[in-house]
Amino acid sequence: MLFLDIVEYYVVTLPELLVEQVLPVSLLLALLYTLTNLSRYNELTAIRAAGIGLWRLSMPYLGVGAIFGLLVLAIGEFWLPSASERAKFILERRQTGATQHDWVPSLEFHNETTRRDWTSGPYNTRTSVMLHPKIQWYLGNGTNESITARSGIYAGGQWNFYNAEVWLRRGNEPPAWAGSNAVLRRSFPETPAWIKSEIKVNSLNPSDAAKGQGTQLSIREILEFIRLHSRINWEKKAMLLTQLDGRLAAPFTCLAVVLIALPFGARAGRHNVFVGVASSIFICFGYFILQRLSFGMGVGGYLPPVLAAWLPNLVCGATGLLLLARMR
Repeated sequence: MLFLDIVEYYVVTLPELLVEQVLPVSLLLALLYTLTNLSRYNELTAIRAAGIGLWRLSMPYLGVGAIFGLLVLAIGEFWLPSASERAKFILERRQTGATQHDWVPSLEFHNETTRRDWTSGPYNTRTSVMLHPKIQWYLGNGTNESITARSGIYAGGQWNFYNAEVWLRRGNEPPAWAGSNAVLRRSFPETPAWIKSEIKVNSLNPSDAAKGQGTQLSIREILEFIRLHSRINWEKKAMLLTQLDGRLAAPFTCLAVVLIALPFGARAGRHNVFVGVASSIFICFGYFILQRLSFGMGVGGYLPPVLAAWLPNLVCGATGLLLLARMR
């Protein structure tokens, strides 16, 4: 069973490897190998002698980079978040058990839009069952309403609270009992999906975020969290914005790879194929070092999140454009 767990884990983590390493690196290697071969046998010289300019020659390669970029965006948004959850489950299920993994020890969050506070004991992320929940919100005119229950579950598009009691509090007066129900149904905007993204964000620490390990969050989840938490502290906001801009910048890595590969691979004259391979290793090494440094500085608040996420692509792309301009 352990062997099958290992196989399952690596299959599940395949999307993360594809997005962060395999697709950009394989694209760079393929382009350098192809262009070096074309240049070695003077194919590029013949093409340019026929009146086809360097930019026109680059269009098919840029098109391939754009397709790879869209693939990276789709994998990162629709496949990667669920894959990260599954990988974490595989790592922990032998220690805690498959059923215990679904339970969060406690739940506590505040919806600033509705001014509603949620607290509960154990919460099941798979079935959306919460034990001993308490929900409190402001009605206006100095009145607060709260619900306490033995348990609650989200079903049929609404929350169902069992053995629930309703309390009202006006100003500084003690809470007054306002009724009880065996089953109390309320349509709150806080859905299990909303709670799940809340748990994901709160479980992400700065050290993991600096390493780019925020892949369990989709662009939609990050934007929704920031929208619902307008008063979020700057440290967490910088971390989330860096993650968000990193996800947006990831597809353009493939285009930056094409731009840097073209001048290295399309140089005039005969070149050994292994020169292209060595160049790709050097480029990848430099790119990933710059990416980690800038990402860490963005998460730490030392660089603006936009600059931290886009800096490697900007440096790589600008260098490629400059070298291409000198080749004309």
